[in-house]
Amino acid sequence: MAYDAIVVGLGAMGSAAVYQLAKRGAKVLGIDRFRPPHDLGSSHGETRITRQAIGEGEEYVPLAMRSHKIWREIESETGADLLTVTGGLIMSSTANTNLLHGSGNFIEQTIACAKKYGIEHSLLTAGDIRRQFPQFAINGDEVGYYENEAGFLRPENCIKAQLELAQKYGAEIHFDEKVFSFNGNEVVTEKGKYQAAKIIISAGPWVNEFVSEEFRRLFKIYRQVLYWFQLREDADNYLVGNLPIFIWQFGRWADDFIYGFPALSGKKDGLKLAAEQHLNTTDPDSIGDPVSRETVSAAEIEKMYRQYIGPHFPGLTDRCVQAVSCLYTVTPDDGFVIDRHPHDENVIIASPCSGHGFKHSAAVGEILAELALEGKTKFDIGKFSFDRFL
Repeated sequence: MAYDAIVVGLGAMGSAAVYQLAKRGAKVLGIDRFRPPHDLGSSHGETRITRQAIGEGEEYVPLAMRSHKIWREIESETGADLLTVTGGLIMSSTANTNLLHGSGNFIEQTIACAKKYGIEHSLLTAGDIRRQFPQFAINGDEVGYYENEAGFLRPENCIKAQLELAQKYGAEIHFDEKVFSFNGNEVVTEKGKYQAAKIIISAGPWVNEFVSEEFRRLFKIYRQVLYWFQLREDADNYLVGNLPIFIWQFGRWADDFIYGFPALSGKKDGLKLAAEQHLNTTDPDSIGDPVSRETVSAAEIEKMYRQYIGPHFPGLTDRCVQAVSCLYTVTPDDGFVIDRHPHDENVIIASPCSGHGFKHSAAVGEILAELALEGKTKFDIGKFSFDRFL
């Protein structure tokens, strides 16, 4: 075989995998149809939340904790700015009955994980939230969880740093090269054919191009929108250093929550916030084509302000400074898929997705490297298998 492993797709998971493989001395080829980091998939937009107590399920906590250590190792080696600790605030209405990322008890699960794994945190009443965080106009029926070491990642920096380290350790990287197919130990692209002992598919929203028809029902692609709203002149308490990352679950209907970050570049660039929608699927190629890329409409911006910003963030104006779309790849249970291809033992499918994957991506890269080179991993990935859907 020409390579020990080929990694198809070099976004969050793929860049981590190619780095971890190369660091272990493997002969590895990474291929991407674009030139990451880019804004055509799921890993762009300045920031991604990272937290260690995971409301989506206890199985994710070891991945988040290990990822934090890897980010710090990469920062030390490269000098890149990857992980900023701001603290993290999760708020939930006590009347909430809706799922968040597949979890029906998101804040309770978060608290249970924090206690089990010794993650530094505190619990807040609605009165505590009002006193400590006047940036939020709460309704009064909220409970809160504050995690000291939560914060945000800079996704573009993370991907760039890992790809550069991968090349430093000897990886071969091919940008602007579309993969047409794979078969056994061979990957066929528009520029050639390559052989490897193992193939890792980390194609993000293009995953359905690499699984058979029977499994395409598992991966639905949704367009999401990220918004930056302008701060009022007296709203210094929304700046980085004064505001934690936050997740606020209202629970009045499905997807009724908002998450956001402190303003990183001062007041002029706005505060980033986003909600989620899982009603209308999309085609990743229609979003990924710069010519036909769907823009964010004025109606979407107005709805976001009316529904979430105006009533709950007194320090923000109705002026949207910027709005961009990104893509979520979502499974039926909002969980990850990290498993061997059901029809090919030499192929590993990595779709750690559903809107909560980036924080885990550094550890996922380690998992993929271990699976490709050793056939097993030290992490428990039993809940991320295809079997649960069969």
